[in-house]
Amino acid sequence: MGKKLLLLIATAIGAAALQKKFKDQQAERDLWHEATDRPTN
Repeated sequence: MGKKLLLLIATAIGAAALQKKFKDQQAERDLWHEATDRPTN
């Protein structure tokens, strides 16, 4: 039982870390796009 619980916790932490990494990359892409986008007018 203890090993299953540890595996579940490790999986949850890994998933949360990947989600944060993805959100950070998305935010950086959006910021970069905004900074390098030419004005439309």
